[in-house]
Amino acid sequence: MIFLYVFMRFRYWQYGFGAVMSLFHDTLLVIGVYSIFWGLMPFSMEIDQAFIAAILTVIGFSVNDTVIVFDRLREYIPLYRKRPLKEVLNMAINSTLSRTINTTLTVMLTIIAMFIFGGAVIRGFMFALMVGIGTGVYSSVFVATALMYDTTPKGHVEEENKVKIKA
Repeated sequence: MIFLYVFMRFRYWQYGFGAVMSLFHDTLLVIGVYSIFWGLMPFSMEIDQAFIAAILTVIGFSVNDTVIVFDRLREYIPLYRKRPLKEVLNMAINSTLSRTINTTLTVMLTIIAMFIFGGAVIRGFMFALMVGIGTGVYSSVFVATALMYDTTPKGHVEEENKVKIKA
């Protein structure tokens, strides 16, 4: 469903593919870190409803961040028609980077405070959120956009812009 949403919003399957693969990356890393540290941490790391809620929260956070980067890219493509897609993509990522860092640091400070002071019952959930939010930011900036760029035909955007200019 997320693929369809992103595909309908941005009109190209490459955006949906990048978004879904970054979500798969986030989920896989959280489950991997959870399984590596299971039994080593002094708090409960069971796969329960709290863990599922953490995974769903990470997916929501990550897809939101990915859509913001893709939205900025969609804004910049008509503005910078003559520039190569790689350069426009880099500009879109750079312009959203300060927003991403500020949002992530604010959320992480809250999660860390709840992890420390929240009690033993909620520590497993907060640990999953800490890992997931960190990997979610990484994947929305570096995985989703890279996959979108790699799957886009190299002359695709430039040809579309030429058609828009002629019309």
